[in-house]
Amino acid sequence: MLLGAWLVPTEAQAQAAPSGPTLPLVVGQGAGGTSYSVPIQTLLFFTALSFLPAVLLLMTGFTRIVIVLGLLRQALGTQAAPPNQVIIGLSLFLTFFVMSPTIDKVYQQAWMPYSASQIAFDEALKRGEVPMREFMLKQTRQSDVQLFAKLAKLDPAVKGEDVPFKVLVPAFVTSELKSAFQIGFLIFVPFLIIDMIVASVLMSLGMMMLSPVLVALPFKLMLFVLADGWNLLLGSLAASFVT
Repeated sequence: MLLGAWLVPTEAQAQAAPSGPTLPLVVGQGAGGTSYSVPIQTLLFFTALSFLPAVLLLMTGFTRIVIVLGLLRQALGTQAAPPNQVIIGLSLFLTFFVMSPTIDKVYQQAWMPYSASQIAFDEALKRGEVPMREFMLKQTRQSDVQLFAKLAKLDPAVKGEDVPFKVLVPAFVTSELKSAFQIGFLIFVPFLIIDMIVASVLMSLGMMMLSPVLVALPFKLMLFVLADGWNLLLGSLAASFVT
């Protein structure tokens, strides 16, 4: 009885109390698509930010560049020079340089019409996919595309332009890994020859206690500097992306 007497006034007060302001989810709907409120737009924006690392790693040239620079450091034999921060930063800016034509196309074909409310968000996504797909297809080997298309049980008559992203992205990453290790092999060969020569000389002199890696490091650095290695390597990396 006491519980019922306590609940009845509470429910009455709740019904009589004026409802406070609620958070609007949708502002309006028009020809340009649905317009969401600022809090919802902010939530969607920060949600999209969580996918940026995956997009950067798997849909751009960042993977090839960072692997090649890491292999270069191992070939030189330097433990922390250049440090990871420098390698990541250089890879990012070189990726932006390589991807700038593609990014410009996405901006002009998709983002500008969407920001001017000329097209809907779905149409902007479709337009933005086209330049990215063209870039990825140019870097992807046909054998890799056929492999993942076969695993996905796609129709063999499907053209490369119509391959879904679930097939194109892993094929692109596989091709990028192959290209990165091929470039890394070419980088390792001259430094490996220096290591072998230094090890043979030290063994012939009976200096068994002296580390060949320590002795070969100055010669590797001298060879890399005299050959203008950074210019050759970064220029070759940028030129390796067919655009």
